[in-house]
Amino acid sequence: MRENAIVESIINQLGGKQNIVTVTNCMTRLRITVKSEDSVNEKMLQTAEGVIAVLHDRACAYEIVVGPGKSRKYADVCREMGLSHQVPEADNWKVNKEAVRNAREKNKLRDGLKVIGDIFVPMIPGIIATGLCAGIASLVMQFVPDLANRPVWNGIHTFLSMIHQAFTVYITAWAGYRAAECFGATPILGGILGMTTSMEGINTLAEICGLYNVDTPLRSILRTGRGGVLAVICGVLFMSVVEKRIRKWMPQSLDIILTPLLTLIVCLIPHIFMAMPLFGYVSDGIVWIFNRACMSGSVAVRLITGFCAATLFLPLVAAGMHHGLVALYTVQLQELGFVTLYPALAMAGAGQVGAAIAIYIVAKKLKHKQMCNIIRSAVPAGLLGVGEPLIYGVTLPMGLPFLTAGLGAGFGGAFVMLFQVASTTWGPSGLVGVFVMTAGPIGVVQSMISYLAGLVISYVMAFIITGLVIKESDVASALGGIPAEADTSAGEDNGAATMAAVAVAATHKRVSHGEAIVIGGTESVSFRHVIADPVGIHARPAGELVKLISQFDCKVTVKNGEKTASGKSVVELMMLGAEKDSHLDILVEGKDAERAADALQTFLKKSL
Repeated sequence: MRENAIVESIINQLGGKQNIVTVTNCMTRLRITVKSEDSVNEKMLQTAEGVIAVLHDRACAYEIVVGPGKSRKYADVCREMGLSHQVPEADNWKVNKEAVRNAREKNKLRDGLKVIGDIFVPMIPGIIATGLCAGIASLVMQFVPDLANRPVWNGIHTFLSMIHQAFTVYITAWAGYRAAECFGATPILGGILGMTTSMEGINTLAEICGLYNVDTPLRSILRTGRGGVLAVICGVLFMSVVEKRIRKWMPQSLDIILTPLLTLIVCLIPHIFMAMPLFGYVSDGIVWIFNRACMSGSVAVRLITGFCAATLFLPLVAAGMHHGLVALYTVQLQELGFVTLYPALAMAGAGQVGAAIAIYIVAKKLKHKQMCNIIRSAVPAGLLGVGEPLIYGVTLPMGLPFLTAGLGAGFGGAFVMLFQVASTTWGPSGLVGVFVMTAGPIGVVQSMISYLAGLVISYVMAFIITGLVIKESDVASALGGIPAEADTSAGEDNGAATMAAVAVAATHKRVSHGEAIVIGGTESVSFRHVIADPVGIHARPAGELVKLISQFDCKVTVKNGEKTASGKSVVELMMLGAEKDSHLDILVEGKDAERAADALQTFLKKSL
């Protein structure tokens, strides 16, 4: 029932069920597309219960970070509510057109990479499962050398390998199907186009046309699998245009028969003889570049590549530019049978863990129990490779630790790249990722051990760098650390001392909206404010409030019911859950208490 209530609240802030087009999920996020952004209350959505963060870097598309496990549960609730995980064919082009018209920020590169992410995100569970099967199969081969003579182990190895091949052999079919869903073509036609790319008949056609190299098939201009998923995505994009054009003039009575047939015939010929060879050369170039960087014979090149890759990965994520990496992983997996870049990028999450532990030590010293609780609950997920709670709850809001975490991760990335660790798939990271780090030239066991060593290096270096760079004053300023004397109890007693002072003051003068009370001369001032803003406290006014308070030599404590927050912490202010008509009790303490209280009352009356 609680999950239903949370999902209903999220849907309501997105404009209700009638405004929802599709709902999908990845490991930690709900991915929702809407018909109109005008109906979305993004400010309230950011502070809704169960929402860690809201990412909105593309028109009509929202990524709502809710945490591991919860994303799938919430998506299931959405489906039970009748919300689809597929774009209705009739509406797809309208949604895409509306998205283009309403784009707030035109960034064609980022949007293009985002489309690639949309194609592969629903495939991630299968990618992870089949990759783990491949990793375990590699371990079986490593520890059971006489596999052919051990029927039980041979059967296990065959079974796991079969599951892995079910994905890798037909990856172009899955990509074609998903691309068709994203581009508005008929999904099964996209799947057929993708699967055709992997058919043996491609070699026959290539040989007939003189495009096949019998002596060295891999050097053929055209061959089975040539161009891989890049060619398929391009082919399906073209198919979506052709199908729409054909359907426009096709009589309705013949549409179901002739439209799919003509679409396939018209699209497959240029796809096979133009797109596949062209993107074959593109794929060859990508693999060549990665081999020169990730598998270079030069130790220095591998170290620099690994360090830069791990350090820059999360800033790419924050900028929404990381989706294109999925295509690069796929190209490597198709061409080489393993992925060399992913192990280094997996270090980025480990850096977040090390940085968060460093922050935890300082926050604990400052008795900032709320931040300590956040880190304690988020670190286990971070160790298992789920970094969003740490990123959006701890390091990114503080700013500098987000960067120091990346620098620490860079050392782990350099280490795993130095030892040429390679993975059978992408997706699992952290400690869970060890089971897919079984590929590459150095052997299964050494690859796994090197990966674990890289994680430890990332933890330690991020911890050290963050500890050296971040001072207690920085953490106190960013998080609003509560001094020991103001936070001596846990749970519901948090902030009791502060509010007791307000109660004492009330015996001398009645507390009312916007009315200041002087306690002990000029050192403490308290007043109450009733929120008038329809969306309550959200990111913008919280940030402005913190900026205003930082100009004065004082401490500000804000209470909404039983929840207490420091006036110097944007995170805490937003977590108060203060909505319209909420009563905020505000206590200002310090040398500038009276001046700060006057400025705060003016600001609150104007902005909240």
